[in-house]
Amino acid sequence: MGEQLIISVGREYGSGGHMIAEKLAKRLGIRFYDRNLLDEIANEKKLKDHQLDLYDEVPKNHLFSRKVRGYSNSPEEVIARMQFDFLKKKAEKGESFVIVGRCSEDVLKEYPGLISFFIIADMKTKLERVEEIRHMTAEEAEAVIRRHDKKRKAYHDYYCQTKWGDARNYDLTVNCSKLGLEGTTDLLESFIRSSLQKRQ
Repeated sequence: MGEQLIISVGREYGSGGHMIAEKLAKRLGIRFYDRNLLDEIANEKKLKDHQLDLYDEVPKNHLFSRKVRGYSNSPEEVIARMQFDFLKKKAEKGESFVIVGRCSEDVLKEYPGLISFFIIADMKTKLERVEEIRHMTAEEAEAVIRRHDKKRKAYHDYYCQTKWGDARNYDLTVNCSKLGLEGTTDLLESFIRSSLQKRQ
């Protein structure tokens, strides 16, 4: 695609947002970033990627962190800032990509090529997906969903002025339980292509 396009996908845990984001990247023929961006950061900085992965999208632990002369000793915060800088560099270079989470709708809001989505789903849909993928009971799956969403909210709201999941902060919020993964991907692709036409 000629014009820069940055697709930010926020998601509730178990909603299928990650799979929808991957499908969008394939359909649009652009790069897909999620945890894999840590591999690139690790290569650039000559670090082991598993060292970074431990703190990916993890809220800062305030009990064991502090700032000295403006620098944080929190590994969670250092890795979050690395990811934000990585995304901004990609955007500055004019690269088109799909990015899942990582406060991207806020971090990249100054770039005109940004289109942001937030994917939700009914609890029944999320439970079924998590039970199937992670081989859990409904009770276990619900606990995992609530834990992950609490962590994502804490992570997002620490780094952003806006609130995680608040529909006013995204171009479109969609409940994918209504259309399924393919149908939701169709809807978002149509939204993206219509947005690109309006830019011209």
